[in-house]
Amino acid sequence: MNNNYLARAKKMIPDPQILSVVSAKRAKQLAFGARPMIKCDSENYLDVALLEIAEGLLTFEIGIDDVVVEAAAAATEDTQATE
Repeated sequence: MNNNYLARAKKMIPDPQILSVVSAKRAKQLAFGARPMIKCDSENYLDVALLEIAEGLLTFEIGIDDVVVEAAAAATEDTQATE
């Protein structure tokens, strides 16, 4: 991972947890064949994702519905595990 790309991406998404999730999801998309939105010297998917974030080409959205769905799914798994 290129520390310069990471420092630049942190300026766009200062929360480390959100930055981690966004960059990992984008790196996974790239690994499965998505086209990069930027030219990058590195072949590392995480570097490409961080550079896309740093250039402002990648954004994120946090929705209340997503949190509720994740909490409901976790509660369902807990219930099934105890039965």
